Amino acid sequence: MSVSPTQDEPAVTPGAWLALAFAVIFFSGIASGNSWYGIFDFTTLNGAFGRVVSGAQLNDGTLTTSTISFRGVGGHGAMDGFLFALGLIPAVMFALGMINVLEHYGALRAARRLLTPLLRPLLGLPGHTGLALIGSLQSTDVGASLTRNLAEQGEISEDERDVFAMFQFSAGAMLTNFFGSGAVLFALVAADGSVVVPASIGSCIAVMFIMKIVGANVMRLCLLTRRGKAATPPLTSKES
Repeated sequence: MSVSPTQDEPAVTPGAWLALAFAVIFFSGIASGNSWYGIFDFTTLNGAFGRVVSGAQLNDGTLTTSTISFRGVGGHGAMDGFLFALGLIPAVMFALGMINVLEHYGALRAARRLLTPLLRPLLGLPGHTGLALIGSLQSTDVGASLTRNLAEQGEISEDERDVFAMFQFSAGAMLTNFFGSGAVLFALVAADGSVVVPASIGSCIAVMFIMKIVGANVMRLCLLTRRGKAATPPLTSKES
């Protein structure tokens, strides 16, 4: 059943649905890789900083060099924290810029219309958090920056912000970290030839995603309990 637009909210046009579809592909990591369709992936377009030479070694007449990131090694304290924050700026700026463009074309309106019936009962969140949710599966920085943007614009309440942060905190950047690091475990074989990890990649992703939902609902329960205690008036001396 279609939902008729209200007077305050413009109608969701076909262009808005197209913008939402592009946003899902762009932030989900579906198009990641070195193929031509990588131009539709956030991480691919975001790129990476260059590396600097940290050392050189001559072996059998062949000169080999080793490289490190621009942060170097052995850093600590506020100085190293500044360089770490500096490395986050391009991803955050790029993500917010893309969201503003997609919002202009109606992607957030389409997300609100499509995802609210799903996210409200599942996580207690409005549908326009869908793009931030999708982005958080690939990058913690994208999820955090988009969530803060929603909170500052008054699109989500303080409790909704806390629940959403709990969802993102558990298994942060789930897809990127799992396929970048965890997927190698499924290729390990024991000495007797048996597979070391007797599970499928899909089942592991399902468990992580389900537990993210469980964690968010535990936070919802904690917030409801706290709100209930705050609403209960303290006993007076006569009542006690």
